[in-house]
Amino acid sequence: MEARPTADSLVKPGELVDLVEVTPLTLNDRRIYNLLLENAWDAIDKPVTHVIAKAALRGSHNSNDRVGDSLERLMSAIVKVAVVWDGEPAIERVQLLGGNLESGRADGLLEYEIPARLRKIIRNSQVFARLQREVMFALSSKYALTLYEMVQKRGNLRWKASERFALDGFRGIIGVPKGKLSSWSNLKLRAIDPAVAEVNALSDFMVEVVPLKTGRAVTHVELRWWRKDGDASGAADRALQFSKVGRRTKAEGRTEQVEPAAAPGGQGAAPLRGRPAWLDSRGPALLTETYETARLRHPGYDIYFVEGEWRAWSRGKDAPNDPDRAFLAFFRRYAEGNPL
Repeated sequence: MEARPTADSLVKPGELVDLVEVTPLTLNDRRIYNLLLENAWDAIDKPVTHVIAKAALRGSHNSNDRVGDSLERLMSAIVKVAVVWDGEPAIERVQLLGGNLESGRADGLLEYEIPARLRKIIRNSQVFARLQREVMFALSSKYALTLYEMVQKRGNLRWKASERFALDGFRGIIGVPKGKLSSWSNLKLRAIDPAVAEVNALSDFMVEVVPLKTGRAVTHVELRWWRKDGDASGAADRALQFSKVGRRTKAEGRTEQVEPAAAPGGQGAAPLRGRPAWLDSRGPALLTETYETARLRHPGYDIYFVEGEWRAWSRGKDAPNDPDRAFLAFFRRYAEGNPL
């Protein structure tokens, strides 16, 4: 409980990161809940009523309708939290939000309570995720936000860089409703790949979700993470400067294209799945982060066509010391000379 929010970030107990939704929540619900936790933080483990301005919860929306809808879903939401009881692992089922009182004024206040069982879980928490506000509001799906929280909880662990989950457990943690995205291919295409792409583009970490099979079926996944280097972190900072609509467009554009990056110590990242075969004869694939940066900096351009132009322009010249940086520099000049 010594962890504290800052002007740029908020903290979330680890148990509330890896919880399993019994009642599905939306992206907006999750964001609002994080803000309610932050607002209550100084007395979050005490049986008191907390007060917050409704304007602080509604974000860019002029109406409080979404806030009210989210509050009602959070009040009715039941989640399963992994805890330790008498020295043994256990599952505790709790409600996320207690009773509340909403002012009828558009610029009014909201009073709310944290349920007693949840206060106890938070009081005993030892691990916290530090969430950057800008990233939390930039991510465009609840799957991406949950994956980001999972990595922020684990990213600073010196002795661990991966964790294995049963597939059903992982589905529950990222918030996939029961009966939805039941096959691995659909889960990967609709939830995991877009979430990984967004987290890799916008956060301080690279992440990948690796399927593990028992026989022919995917039964587990391994979550891997590592901190970005300086160049990749700079690309994430630039990505956050795009408008919300622009970020969503770019995320949708890369949903089926991005392959997980190689782990630290490897020989670079795997190429994007969509990279055409004819480029293989022109030169080896660049780092995944390089393609991702190019896609974010220059939306609408065919990055593989531009790579082909760069390969042709580079033919006969001395090989660059840093081909990834050289490609991005060429791409910038190309976009300036060939605006869409």
